[in-house]
Amino acid sequence: MLLDFIENFDWIDLFSWRTAVNIVDIIIVAFFIYQLMRIVRGTRAVELLKGIGIILILKFISVAFQLNTTEFVVDFVIQWSALALIIIFQPELRRGLEHLGRGSLIGRRRRINPSESIVENLSYAIQYMGKRRIGALISLEMDTGLDEYIATGIPIGAKLSSELLINIFIPNTPLHDGAVIIKDYKIATAASYLPLSESPAIPKKLGTRHRAAIGLSEVSDAITIIVSEETGEVSITRRGNIISDMSNEEVVEYLNRELVETEKEKETRGFLQQFVEAIRKGVSGK
Repeated sequence: MLLDFIENFDWIDLFSWRTAVNIVDIIIVAFFIYQLMRIVRGTRAVELLKGIGIILILKFISVAFQLNTTEFVVDFVIQWSALALIIIFQPELRRGLEHLGRGSLIGRRRRINPSESIVENLSYAIQYMGKRRIGALISLEMDTGLDEYIATGIPIGAKLSSELLINIFIPNTPLHDGAVIIKDYKIATAASYLPLSESPAIPKKLGTRHRAAIGLSEVSDAITIIVSEETGEVSITRRGNIISDMSNEEVVEYLNRELVETEKEKETRGFLQQFVEAIRKGVSGK
């Protein structure tokens, strides 16, 4: 019987165009559900989703046991829930759209550092400030623009150097409060304000600097380095995650991995540049 079923089964129909479309449809929905779970994890949206689940359970119970009054109230709540969700979830919706916009579907453009000097300057300044417990908050712009936060600070526009970074964060100086934002490997501003995270998952022992760094990582792909004023510990935040109590070697390794171009990437970039240049010359006829 099993052999007859296998012989008579229309395998062509199984792998038809419609089946392929359904598979792609399921993958897309699963991807968006997964991204939604990542975005709301550790935020107040989790509790709100639990509340929505309770409302749906009440709807099911009211229909099953014909609780007319309860069903009327639940229907009224559901009717206005779409508008209410847009208002309540506004921060999460914005963060989700920004996360989608800078995701791998659009393509990741890696900013290339022409030399390793930026890592050397950062690591020296961080090590110096950590040993002396000088609090610091340094954000590096990656693919997501930070212009709205740059506008809140004092313009610097100077070449990155460890000496300048250390002097900015010396206590009781005009620029030591707030964040330094590095754009295109230059110090764009100092004393910039970053958005504070509202996540309840952040440990209470972490102060305002850490909460601001995590807040920026929730709305951008920036790399933010924090030096604790209380302990001298160094932490790095990115994409909503925080790596705490990093040694100088770990900081250097992380920054080299994220910022410095490897030899293979240099070769690939050089080939692409030559290819584009050849096309340009062919089109222009020169």
